[in-house]
Amino acid sequence: MKDRESLSSLLANQQENLPARRMKDSYIEILLPLGSQPEMREKYINVYNSVRFGRLLEDLDSIGVLICYTHTKNEALQRSPLSIVTALVDKIDMRKKVVYPDRDIKFTGNVSWVGKTSMEVKMHMFQDHDGVFSPVLNATFVMVARDPENKRPAFVNPLIPEGPEEEELFRQGELNKTKRVEISTASLLKMAPTAEERKIIHDIFLNTLDTKTVSFRSRNLPPDSVWMEDAKLKGLEICHPQERNIFNRIFGGFLMRKAYELGWANACTYGGSRPYVVAVDDIMFRKPVEIGSLLYLSSQVCYTENNYMQVRVHTEVFIPETRQHYTTNVFHFTFYSEKCVPQVIPKTYGESMLYLDGKRHFGNAVNGNELHGL
Repeated sequence: MKDRESLSSLLANQQENLPARRMKDSYIEILLPLGSQPEMREKYINVYNSVRFGRLLEDLDSIGVLICYTHTKNEALQRSPLSIVTALVDKIDMRKKVVYPDRDIKFTGNVSWVGKTSMEVKMHMFQDHDGVFSPVLNATFVMVARDPENKRPAFVNPLIPEGPEEEELFRQGELNKTKRVEISTASLLKMAPTAEERKIIHDIFLNTLDTKTVSFRSRNLPPDSVWMEDAKLKGLEICHPQERNIFNRIFGGFLMRKAYELGWANACTYGGSRPYVVAVDDIMFRKPVEIGSLLYLSSQVCYTENNYMQVRVHTEVFIPETRQHYTTNVFHFTFYSEKCVPQVIPKTYGESMLYLDGKRHFGNAVNGNELHGL
């Protein structure tokens, strides 16, 4: 990190000092030759003879950073003074249920919106089917630029959209930013549930009361249901140097893969069959994870509807010296099961808030994705 301190003098004092870029300036295509280079498959294949989604999350994270470095590249400099990190995975929508391990994959992407110090990146993944690349997923990431020591924000090149299509993409980026602020403001950690949501929770409460007693504490579990407290799975990771990024912290893609795999296992044990991921949204990178950290992962099935499960994975770091915990990430995954899953039932007020939060995220997945291919 010390060798990056000298790069601070190369940072722009204001965004207006940086040359504007076009969307095509940051556009890249990357081929993952799983079909033409069989030796690569071992890293990506899973026990179902399909591609591990967790590995794709790692690739998307790396590609998103690369796109932003391409957008901000100064040809006159050998090294970029910027530290670009993932701030948020806004949305990943699946278009196909299965990704095959013996066919080439193509990633494309570019910067689609720019603020003062942040960039929205749109990425698309395709897979070769008889010579034609078919859509597999669409992803939207938000990256932020920091100074060389990753201590404070840094300005990035402005973006000039060209033509109606690019103007619409840029406008959508502005809307996404506004929507994120609105969702944050309406968070159940800050605001009370809506009247409709309160009724949903009260109906669940009434439906689980023991009619044989006149007690608020005596509860009965309805048929084909599971108490939320019994729909959890936990894990622990020791964060070794092997998983570090260029800033000597744990690579965000690694965190996403581990969270996804725990969430998948949670959905698998809960639903009793192989789950398929259909959407990922609202992954906020709150704090970096240092090398040597003890990373606690806690997965919870927090909402179910027919064949679908909404799974929330919470990650936190434990510092043995101070015995303190702090949250690093919260992940939200929507899974599909080939058979109808039991209804998850909250018992406490805290669980009821998790249930409503999961219902909101599931609603976003359904509205934005229309559950393609399922």
